[in-house]
Amino acid sequence: MGSSSDDSEMSGFDLDQFRKLLKLMERYGVTETSLKRDGEKWKVRRGPRQVAVAPEVVIPTATGPAPVAAAQPAASPAAATPKGITINAPTVGTFYSSPTPEEPPFVSVGSVVSPDTVVCIIEAMKVFNQIPAEKAGRIAEILVENGDAVEFGQPLFRLEGV
Repeated sequence: MGSSSDDSEMSGFDLDQFRKLLKLMERYGVTETSLKRDGEKWKVRRGPRQVAVAPEVVIPTATGPAPVAAAQPAASPAAATPKGITINAPTVGTFYSSPTPEEPPFVSVGSVVSPDTVVCIIEAMKVFNQIPAEKAGRIAEILVENGDAVEFGQPLFRLEGV
């Protein structure tokens, strides 16, 4: 029991315009768009619903034994529970202590760092991420070697108070 205008109107959106929009989306391969009119927002999706799948992350290594060597320090009690404040890896990747092989390391034991000091680079999927200290202190110990594979949350440096 609605009038014919109820059949062609959808809360401020004209059904004929909506059908035209769907045809345009199909014609140009658009699968999703958003509409806003009269204070209403609509999200329109066309086609089967897609389920997000986490991409497989593969970290290439130069040699087979390198990951095993990198895993051993993480399993040792000293590396597993370093005393003091630590700077941890924010991502999985390869640890580099300097910007290029020819340049000196960003920091060394005894270096004083502030929260914005870059302490290393972690390469993940060909992207080189500069890692800031995020804490102030003096580098007391470097817990990984240049070129080591590192895991998310793995301690990289141990800091002492200044």
